[in-house]
Amino acid sequence: MARPGLVLFLLLLSSLSLQPSSLSQLDNTEGKATLAGLILSALERATTFLEERLPEINLDGVVGFQVLEVQLQGAQEAWASDPLLQPLSLRTGQLADKLAPLLHRSITYLNLSDPEYLREFQPILQPGFWKLPHNWTHTNASLVYLWPELQDSFSEDSSDLCLVLLLGTGNTSSQPCGLSDFCKTLMTKPGCSGYCLSHQLLFFLWARMKGCTKGLFSQSQHYISIFCANMMDLNQKSEAIRYAYPIRDLFMENIMFCGIGGFSDFYKLQWLEAILSWQKLEEGCFGVPAAGSEVRPADPLYQQHVLRRVKRREKQFTDGCSSHSTATAVAALGGFLYILADQPRVHGERHLSTPSHGSMTAAPSDLLP
Repeated sequence: MARPGLVLFLLLLSSLSLQPSSLSQLDNTEGKATLAGLILSALERATTFLEERLPEINLDGVVGFQVLEVQLQGAQEAWASDPLLQPLSLRTGQLADKLAPLLHRSITYLNLSDPEYLREFQPILQPGFWKLPHNWTHTNASLVYLWPELQDSFSEDSSDLCLVLLLGTGNTSSQPCGLSDFCKTLMTKPGCSGYCLSHQLLFFLWARMKGCTKGLFSQSQHYISIFCANMMDLNQKSEAIRYAYPIRDLFMENIMFCGIGGFSDFYKLQWLEAILSWQKLEEGCFGVPAAGSEVRPADPLYQQHVLRRVKRREKQFTDGCSSHSTATAVAALGGFLYILADQPRVHGERHLSTPSHGSMTAAPSDLLP
C-alpha cells in the first residue's frame, strides 16, 4: 500500500498541474509549504535515527547531517522574511536546533572510535566550512564522456591522501590547498565513473570551501562542470533501471554533491519522490530495502560502482540501516528543501550571468528542468 505522504505528494503534483520533472511553476505558497512539509517530516525521522544511533554513526554519516544543518539554516533564513511561510521557518529552525547539539556530541564518539580519521577530516565538521550556492546553473550534456571507464577505479586510500593534503591536516606541518603531482593526475583523470567520479568532484568542492584559487584550483569550476555532467548522466541511467538496489547510495551522493555545486537540474520531482519512498519509516534511516520490497539487481555496470564501499566509509546496521546512505539521503533532501526556499519564482527561462565574488556557481536558473 502506498505511503500517505507519497499519496499526498502525488495529489499535490496533480493539483498544481505540473509536469513530472518540473517544479519551476511551483510559485504558490501553499504548494511550497506542503512539499516542504513532506521533506521536513522525512528529515525529522532521520534526525531521530541519528539521535538514537549517535554513538555508532561514523564520520561520513555525521558529515551528511552537518551539511543538512547548514541547509536548514539557509531555508529558515529565506522563509523568515515571508509572513505566510514563518510557520515553516519556525519548524525548520526547530529541527536545526535539535541537530546542533547532536552534531556537537558526535565529535566525542568519533574521537573514541577513530581519532586519527577524525583529526584528518576535522575541518569539514567545523562551523562555516560548508557553503551553500545562491546562484544556480544546469549541467551541460556535451561534457559527458563518450567512453567512460567500465570499472570504477575508486581507491579510498588514494582519495583520502589527496583530501588530507588539500585540507592541510597531514602529519607534517602542511598548509591547506596542498596538491601533489599524483593528486593532480588522480583528481583530473578523465573517464572516471561511480565513486571515483564523485570524489573527484568532492576534491574540487572542498578546494572551493577552503578558498583555494591558485594553480589547478583556478580551474575548479571547469572540472566541477565536467564531473556533474557525468554524474547527471549516471543518475539518469539509474532512473532508467528504476533505481535498482544498490545504486541508490551513489544516486543520492551525486545529488548531494552536485546540489552543493549549484546544479539545480539534480532537483527533479520524480527523484525527490523516489528518495522519500526509500526511507524506513520506523527507523527513520535509509539503507537496504525492507523484506517484501521490490528489489531489482542492478546492471553490473552500475552495481560495481556501489559495491566498492569500504569498511571505513560504511556503517551497516543489523536492521538494514546504512550510515552512509542515510547521510547522503538527508543532504540530498536538505538540498531540495533549500532550493525551494532559495529559488525565486521563475518561468522556465535560463538566465546566464557572470559569477559573483564568493558564489558557488555562475548562473541562476529555474529550480528544476
